[in-house]
Amino acid sequence: MQDTTDLHQHTPPKGLRDRFAYGLTKFLRFFADTFFAGRYGHRAVVLETVAGVPGMVGATLQHLRALRNMEGDRGWIRTLMDEAENERMHLMTFIHIAKPNRFERLLILLVQGIFYNAFFLLYLLSPKTAHRFVGYLEEEAVYSYTQYLEGVDEGRYENVPAPKIAIDYWQLDQDARLRDVILAVRADEAEHRDVNHGFANHLSQAS
Repeated sequence: MQDTTDLHQHTPPKGLRDRFAYGLTKFLRFFADTFFAGRYGHRAVVLETVAGVPGMVGATLQHLRALRNMEGDRGWIRTLMDEAENERMHLMTFIHIAKPNRFERLLILLVQGIFYNAFFLLYLLSPKTAHRFVGYLEEEAVYSYTQYLEGVDEGRYENVPAPKIAIDYWQLDQDARLRDVILAVRADEAEHRDVNHGFANHLSQAS
C-alpha cells in the first residue's frame, strides 16, 4: 500500500498545560520502553487497549456537554467515537499477531482501569489538555510503529501474513503481510494525532 504518512509532524508545547501533557507522554513512554523493550507486537496489544479510551471518554463528555448546553457538537462526537472504534480494531488485529499471555491480559485490566479514570478526570478539568495529551501520545505511536516497521524490514520480526480481520477492515490485498498492517495502523495514528492537536488548538482559541 502507498504510504503518505508525515512521520515528522510535531506540535511544540506552548504554555504550562501543553508542557504538562508533553511531559506526561514522555513519562509514560519511558515505562513502555522499559517494560516491553523490543516486543512491539505485545506493546501494541497493551497500548491499543489504552488507546481506545480517550475517544470514548471524549465522545461521552462532549455528548453530555451538547445536551447540557442544548447546542450542536461540531461533529466532534462522531469523530471521537470513530477514533475509539478504530483503536479497538488495532487491538483486535494485534491480538491475532502477538497472542497475549495471561499476565499481559491482567496488565491490560489494571492499566485500562487506571487510565480510564485518570483520563476522565483530566477531560473534565481541561478538555484542551486532554486532547493535547492524546495528540502527543499519537506522535509517540507513529514513532513506535515506525520502529516496528524498521524491525520487520531488517528481519528482526517475522513478516507474518496479515490476519483476516485486518485485511477486511483496511481492505488490504489478500496476500497482505504484517508490514502492510503496520503501515495502515501508523497512518491511522497519524490521523488521530492531527485531529486531537486540531481539537486542542480550537479549544485554545475559544478560551
